[in-house]
Amino acid sequence: MVIRVMAALQFFTRLPLWRFVNIPADHFRHVVPYWALTGWLTAAVSTITLLVAVYFLPLNIAIILAMISRLLLTGCLHEDGLADFLDGFGGGHDRAQILSIMKDSHIGSYGVIGLISYFILYYLLLNTLPAELIASTLLMGDPFSKGVASMIINKLPYARKEEESKSKMIYTSMTRTEWIIAAVSALLPLIWVPSPLYLIAVVFPVAIWFGFTNYIKKRINGYTGDCCGALFLLCEIGFYLGVVIIYNCSNSL
Repeated sequence: MVIRVMAALQFFTRLPLWRFVNIPADHFRHVVPYWALTGWLTAAVSTITLLVAVYFLPLNIAIILAMISRLLLTGCLHEDGLADFLDGFGGGHDRAQILSIMKDSHIGSYGVIGLISYFILYYLLLNTLPAELIASTLLMGDPFSKGVASMIINKLPYARKEEESKSKMIYTSMTRTEWIIAAVSALLPLIWVPSPLYLIAVVFPVAIWFGFTNYIKKRINGYTGDCCGALFLLCEIGFYLGVVIIYNCSNSL
């Protein structure tokens, strides 16, 4: 298990673990069950950056710095997936064309507009909350959304042949033990919830997961790595949207 956790950290972040340990390639087929666990790290980095920055800077700038800290840690891995997903599904008319466009490393208009919209929405949602609630929301939303998104590999097959994938590798469906690890890693950070009322926000990413997976099943009959990255970011935005709705409704009562 330890070696697979290290494989997940190496795959989902820019941590140079390859300098200290040689991880056999086969372990990277099993990184998705530990995706939520890596979310503990990325969420912690974002939150610490926010809480430190807010002591010296306005909250809106602290939020941007928190966003940048995660981008630096992950190497924009998921954002690249979102851009490729939007280009593929926005510009492709059939399965073959969608897959071909997503494999192209160049970003198109759908990807550019989608990323701009995503970052604006991400920032505006968090900026409506007080710093303490932003911190707990980040600690919950990142790993929980990654845990929800990870379940895509248990529902759908990989849409390409292994040799056609960008990483030349196909994720392996979760075993029962891996499913438990993914679920616990996703649910445990919910202990940061400031009030039980905010647990309602988990409905949003789950609903997005069902809609997203059904949609790509109809279009390409499977998933790709880009779909995984896009799904995580959409689930996370959904979680933040739920928190903001609950916050505004509770304050208006």
